[in-house]
Amino acid sequence: MRGLTVCLTLILGLYALPATAAALEAVSFASLDGTRLNAWVLKPDLAPKGTVVALHGCGGLVATRGKRQGQLNARHQAMADLLEAQGYAVVFPDSLRPRGVQELCTQKIGQRTITQTERRRDVLATLNWVAAQPWARPNKIALLGWSHGGSAVLAATESAHPEVAAQSVKLALALAFYPGCGAATKANYQPNAKLILMLGEKDDWTPPGPCIALGKAVGAEVNVFADSYHDFDNPEGGVKLRKDVPNGLNPGLGVHAGANPTARATAYARLLVALRAAFD
Repeated sequence: MRGLTVCLTLILGLYALPATAAALEAVSFASLDGTRLNAWVLKPDLAPKGTVVALHGCGGLVATRGKRQGQLNARHQAMADLLEAQGYAVVFPDSLRPRGVQELCTQKIGQRTITQTERRRDVLATLNWVAAQPWARPNKIALLGWSHGGSAVLAATESAHPEVAAQSVKLALALAFYPGCGAATKANYQPNAKLILMLGEKDDWTPPGPCIALGKAVGAEVNVFADSYHDFDNPEGGVKLRKDVPNGLNPGLGVHAGANPTARATAYARLLVALRAAFD
């Protein structure tokens, strides 16, 4: 508990500071399906203590409007700054734009051309790329994802899947923020790494119930944050009803998404404690 309290204090302090202009390095490598992926990498000045591969949600990796247009969106930038300050490298692979897609959120799930098959292959290729870098520690790599990227965490850690079983890189930790857990449940999912789930109690986009049940079945750590919707860890804005999203608990009626600063700080504090245990 003391470690969590210290981390919570640190995170609250970081959110009070202006955003940093951290230098991101653009890299490129092939997915397992042959797609040429782009990724952004942020490394600390000293040798990284470990590497976090961070997976965007259905909205993509970068902001598409506003002052951050063309840059990492606010949530991704906040996470990059937080992890870099702790001495970790962060790698953000882009699964959408290399395939000519800007976002998936407004597409019905059954009509999407980018599925968890593509996401899984992108993740595994990214892990291989990280493990081959001279600055990386192959035994200290964690996976982190949000929403569609959280589901990709599950897809890429499904131990019985042939592509995952053939993967030589072993994860130290896997963390998924508000993923969809239906597919994993149907596949009798069993993770190949320690799994932590971060869920919003009021999430009507990817409801927490299936993930709570999945977490219990596989022995994962499940954190459910009170009074929190989808995207509760966004560092900007408030909760809004998105009527442009056709999926969710009530298809056609829209979904709620937006920040809960208290839940965000608590979740990120737990994330840092878990990473320290996995890496340090």
